Amino acid sequence: MSVVLLVGTEKGAFVCRSDEKRRDWRIEGPLFKGWKVTASGRSPSGRYLVATASQVYGPALHSGPDLGSLRQIENGPAYAEGEERKLNQIWTLRCGESRHYAGVDAAGLFTSEDDGETWQAVSGLNDHPSRRAWFPGAGGLCAHVVLVDRTRPERIWCGISAVGVLRSDDAGRNWAPKNDGVRQLIEDKEFPGIGYCVHGLVHDPDDANTVFRQDHTGMFRTRDGGDHWERIENGLPSWFGFPIVIDDRTRTLFSFPMESDEYRLPVDGKFRVYRSRDGGDSWQALDRGLPDHSYASVLRGAMAVDGLSPAGVYVGSTAGNVFASADAGDSWQALPCTLPRILSVEAYVQES
Repeated sequence: MSVVLLVGTEKGAFVCRSDEKRRDWRIEGPLFKGWKVTASGRSPSGRYLVATASQVYGPALHSGPDLGSLRQIENGPAYAEGEERKLNQIWTLRCGESRHYAGVDAAGLFTSEDDGETWQAVSGLNDHPSRRAWFPGAGGLCAHVVLVDRTRPERIWCGISAVGVLRSDDAGRNWAPKNDGVRQLIEDKEFPGIGYCVHGLVHDPDDANTVFRQDHTGMFRTRDGGDHWERIENGLPSWFGFPIVIDDRTRTLFSFPMESDEYRLPVDGKFRVYRSRDGGDSWQALDRGLPDHSYASVLRGAMAVDGLSPAGVYVGSTAGNVFASADAGDSWQALPCTLPRILSVEAYVQES
C-alpha cells in the first residue's frame, strides 16, 4: 500500500509519494511546469484527471492511467462558442462510477459519462433562472464543490461563490437554492435564495442528508439535505475559513479556521488544524508539529484525507508548505519541500 499526493500550485503540480506508514516522502515534479494546476480526481477505473489553467492558453483537462502519462482531453468542459460566459478554470472534479462532474469558473457544471473523454453542460444549473443575478466572490464566480448522494445519485449539491448551495433532486434538470439558516451576504430582491458565499461542503458518508458547510459567514450543518442549516462553531477560534474535509471511515471532520474575512490569516499567527469527532458538535485544535508563527493561509481545495487507518490528513499552505499527519491529526510533519502557492491537494491510495 502506498499514498500519492497530487499538490497543485500556481506553477505546476508536484507528486509526493510515501508508503503506508507515511513518514518518509519523495517529491517529484513539477508536472505542467509554469501552469496553474487547479484540481485533480481519480475515477473508479483508476484513471487520473488533472485540470490546468493558463492566462495565455486558458484551461485544459488531462487524463491518463498514471500521473506519468497524462494527455490533454480534446473535448473537455467548455462553454459554447459565442456565449458571453468564459471558462477560466476547472475548480473541482468529482468522479463517480458512471458519471463525473466538473465545476468551473465562470460558474457552471459539466458532466461526463465516458470516464472523462467528453463533457456536456448541465444546462439546468448553467442556465438557472437566477443566473443573471449571480455575482463573484473574491476568488471569482466559481462552482467549486459538487456532492452526489451515494444511494440516490440523481440528488446533487453544488456550491458556488458567492451564490450559495443549490440542490437538484432530478439528476441536474432542476435546481433550488438551499441556504435557509445561513447569514446572507448580499440580498437580491428578485431571487432571495441567492447571495450566499459557501466555501466548502462535505457529506456524512453514512447519511447524505447530513452535510457540513464552511461558509463565508460561519460553520454550519444540515440534517435534512440543506433545507435548514444550523451553526456548529463550539471550540472554533473563528467562524471564517475555507477548507473542510471528512474521513469517510470514521466520520471525523477537519477544518482550518482563519482570522475573519477581512484578514484571512491563521488566528493569532498559529497554524492550526481543527478536528471534530462528534459530527461538528465540538472542535479541538491540533498543534503538535505545526508552526506557532505562520501567516500563511489554506485555500479551499488545499486539504485532503486519504481514508487509511488511521487517517492521513494533508494541508497545503499559500506559502508552499505541505504538512502531513499519519495519525488523524494527532501529530504533523512538514514535507521536505517549499512549493509555489498551493491551490489544491488530493490524496490517492494505491496498491503496491
